[in-house]
Amino acid sequence: MSRSNRERTEQTRQALVDAGRRIFVEKGYAETATPEIVAAAGVTRGALYHHFEDKKALFQAVIACEAQAVAKAIEAASAPEHGARAALIAGASAYFAAMAQPGRTRLLLMEAPAVLGSPAVAALDAENAEASLREGLAAFLPEAGALLDPLTSLLSASFDRAAISIEAGGERRDYERAIAALLDGLADHLRR
Repeated sequence: MSRSNRERTEQTRQALVDAGRRIFVEKGYAETATPEIVAAAGVTRGALYHHFEDKKALFQAVIACEAQAVAKAIEAASAPEHGARAALIAGASAYFAAMAQPGRTRLLLMEAPAVLGSPAVAALDAENAEASLREGLAAFLPEAGALLDPLTSLLSASFDRAAISIEAGGERRDYERAIAALLDGLADHLRR
């Protein structure tokens, strides 16, 4: 395939993902029809099915892009040179900022588990934001040992619940302070 064909193929795929995201955010997965997506993307129905097996496969691609964007934001903000705790706090703030992107909380935390199933979403999270959290916790709490994985899972769920609360009108700064308090409490407990 020539470079221009590859570029066109990627542009078509990206147009479908972008259009799918907009409509999934606006209407939800169940109420979104593929003809709406192809019309919004300016492509044919055949192009949709060339790139994606079905609407669910397109949705999965949208979710993967969203999860990767969140992980990139966390990675960019949580430089470890200022210390493990500071990196975790910066990562938390970056997570909340990334989740403030319109529609992202709905897509990642409400629609995705319902459509793709909790195991698929957990696997995607484990490769993205949760991987950054685990790495940060391992640096901050080396004494966690066998508790590292359960602590990562529990804190990840806390972050997700906080993002939902923030989207519903909760004060982001309060949740950032609460995450810092949780981390400090864990450190105090494990270092006794």
